[in-house]
Amino acid sequence: MKTQVAIVGAGPAGLLLGHLLRAEGVAVTIVERASADYVLGRIRAGVLERTTTDLLRRLGIDARLDAEGLCHEGFALADGERLIRIDIAGLTGGAVTVYGQTEVTRDLMAAAPERGLEIVYEAGDVALHDIDIDAPYLTFEQDGAPCRLDARFVVGCDGFHGPSRKAIPASVAKAYEKVYPFGWLGILADVPPCDHELIYANHDRGFALASMRSPTRSRYYIQVPLDDRVEDWPDDRLWDELAVRLGPEAGSRITRGPALEKSIAPLRSYVFEPMRHGSLFLAGDSAHIVPPTGAKGLNLAASDVAYLSQALSAFFRHNEGALIEGYSQRALARIWKAERFSWQLTSLMHRFPDQSGFDRRMQMAELDYIAGSRAAQTAIAENYVGLPL
Repeated sequence: MKTQVAIVGAGPAGLLLGHLLRAEGVAVTIVERASADYVLGRIRAGVLERTTTDLLRRLGIDARLDAEGLCHEGFALADGERLIRIDIAGLTGGAVTVYGQTEVTRDLMAAAPERGLEIVYEAGDVALHDIDIDAPYLTFEQDGAPCRLDARFVVGCDGFHGPSRKAIPASVAKAYEKVYPFGWLGILADVPPCDHELIYANHDRGFALASMRSPTRSRYYIQVPLDDRVEDWPDDRLWDELAVRLGPEAGSRITRGPALEKSIAPLRSYVFEPMRHGSLFLAGDSAHIVPPTGAKGLNLAASDVAYLSQALSAFFRHNEGALIEGYSQRALARIWKAERFSWQLTSLMHRFPDQSGFDRRMQMAELDYIAGSRAAQTAIAENYVGLPL
């Protein structure tokens, strides 16, 4: 098997890159270790920056996004007593769209056959070879048979645990990581959300988030210790805790219902440099992880893909290599700014085990400052809506 670009991973980053390259006439094959159903079963983020929605609209893969996506022109920070609304539209002229990552993936998958995007699912033992030269290739197994895929470039969109990042020699790589001492317990339920916009809450008992997937499906989270288990949190206990942490105004509007899904996710900040080595590029979670507080994970993957699709298209269509040479530096400049915002918001809104009384009062003072400062609210809004490419 031969192609121009071999993509490892059929999540939203790999699928979006594949579609953008196929639209430019570049031959692409995506290799995914899991089944299509498993990929669609992943419950992930749901807030899209305009950078991400613009890419989907450019591809014409936006019918369901426009029909079902919820345009949000603001969100709120809560300090236990009040809601501090951040007016995204008024402060920046922009907005975000609430549309689940699962739905983005579904739309990209559905459009693949008619656009000639080849995807190999259930590929076992994927390995990368000869990434230091101009003729890299993948090996994998499908239906018990060994397969080889030759390409000019390989792109790793295979997440934090995939093989692509591990193929870059340790002698040329540097990883930066911060692991947070808590996780997020999430519940998905078919109940109307408690507010028409997202609410991020800082409470004495810990962080909480009120979010949604649609006008009839809600997604809530609370901060929990890393050693907590889902079994420790029956539905009634979780709903009670959400009502307390979100504060009296939002908590009184919660509609309770049985959980469709509950899970606990650890939080970390992680950046791997460089994002290119020889003929291998990294994009999305294979190169960086952000805590979900800033809603940047999928959107950072989309900006990586925007830069990389430009670079690869210029190479194959015009034999220009400057954007390929500059891809890692260009992508990382935006990534570190998003990491800063996610770290800042996580630090502001969560309770830390070693937090002193002084630290706690600093959080409260910062929230009080934000409540009365248009400049502070503008800085938050600019980052939340997404920095320009």
